[in-house]
Amino acid sequence: MTYDFVPSEVKMRAAGLPALAIESFRRSFEAVRRGEKGLLSRDEIEPVATLPDAGDLNEFREEGERWLDKAVVLKLNGGLGTSMGMSRAKALLPVRPGISFLDLIARQVLYLRGAHGGRLPLVLMNSFRTHDDSLAALAQHPGIESDIPLDFVQGRVPRLAADTLSPISWPRDRNLDWCPPGHGDLYVSLRTSGMLDRLLANGYRYAFVSNADNLGASFSLEILGWVAANAVPFALEVTDRTEADRKGGHLAKLRDGRLTLRESAQCPPDETTDFQDVTRYRFFNTNNLWLDLRALDMKLREHDDVLPLSLIRNEKRVDSGDASSPLCLQLETAMGAAISVFDEARALHVSRERFLPVKTTNDLLALWSDNYELGPDARMLLSHWRTLPPLTVDLDPTFYSHIERFQERFARGAPSLVRCRRFVVRGDVHFGRGVRVRGDVRVEAPAGQALAIPDEAELVER
Repeated sequence: MTYDFVPSEVKMRAAGLPALAIESFRRSFEAVRRGEKGLLSRDEIEPVATLPDAGDLNEFREEGERWLDKAVVLKLNGGLGTSMGMSRAKALLPVRPGISFLDLIARQVLYLRGAHGGRLPLVLMNSFRTHDDSLAALAQHPGIESDIPLDFVQGRVPRLAADTLSPISWPRDRNLDWCPPGHGDLYVSLRTSGMLDRLLANGYRYAFVSNADNLGASFSLEILGWVAANAVPFALEVTDRTEADRKGGHLAKLRDGRLTLRESAQCPPDETTDFQDVTRYRFFNTNNLWLDLRALDMKLREHDDVLPLSLIRNEKRVDSGDASSPLCLQLETAMGAAISVFDEARALHVSRERFLPVKTTNDLLALWSDNYELGPDARMLLSHWRTLPPLTVDLDPTFYSHIERFQERFARGAPSLVRCRRFVVRGDVHFGRGVRVRGDVRVEAPAGQALAIPDEAELVER
């Protein structure tokens, strides 16, 4: 069968997408047409044994302070909290009463400016769905504006029929015709939006990039200083890989010595066990990275403004809520994959405190509780009262996965979890004010009935 890119090109042009975004998608399309699976076998890589540690970088703090005025905080903010029943930016979720992810991000930036005097712009990479609400939220923080616009909007690409590679047409919901091209779109969008040129023209040199839903990803003067002092063009933060991360992307080394990332979608089907071996592949991608903007500009020019990032093929139903809908392909790239594009790229080992993503309401409850403290610099830190291993929260998805239902059941506040190891809730349970949970606790409502936990109740391990 001859697969034709023209229908996708026509669709993208009609949507007003820039020529460079179309060319970037063409490259991914051509790779699929050539039969490339985007797979990376264990025979092509080897594990990474040791890395420099961020905990050893205190000597670079002064260097970081010198470069702060030429640094920018860039947050990926294109995602909706659809898995939690949201229809707006996920970063607008509350992490404390009346305080959202975006509020904390803005407060962190304002704190650093006040403490060190640098310009330090905050820039969001929004999607067309998150742009309006997010900028409205930032407007509640006087002084957050700088000499750089607060956001730019990432691109979108057609979803393709799995059998013909024709662009999907789904009249029931035209939004399902499209998908984000992965966060690897960062580099193309920086160029097509004019944001990269604007940053360089205004004298900015380094960008700290992270996901808006990762509250551990705060700006580090020590890491900035290390990057600048060592002329690192691209640095990726990685942390220890645990059993919970075994399906996530890991760091590896190519046979030519360059570092690379391998995502689960790039693993050959017969190598799944090897991929998930957390003792062999020890380092997990946090998606926190540091970019030398001049180096990025030169590397983009070297590759006609489209970095050669590894293809990721994701196959799924057009409508995730309709098992009878046809299969489609989403062609994506990961921004961390650029580590293999820069010859002098480095990876840096960081503590787990710099990786606190909120993917589910389980993660959100841990943040709502006293398991974490909000510091004067607006960072979320593990409570100094916590002496137990990392907390595990497991809420019944039937009653808690949707944010509104979750909030209804904790309307009087989150329980105290600082002395809890594991908290499992099954059934329809509503919690009163001041509930304390100790040890390994399971709460279960009677089948078909709601259970109310009274104010000031203490739930202890039995």
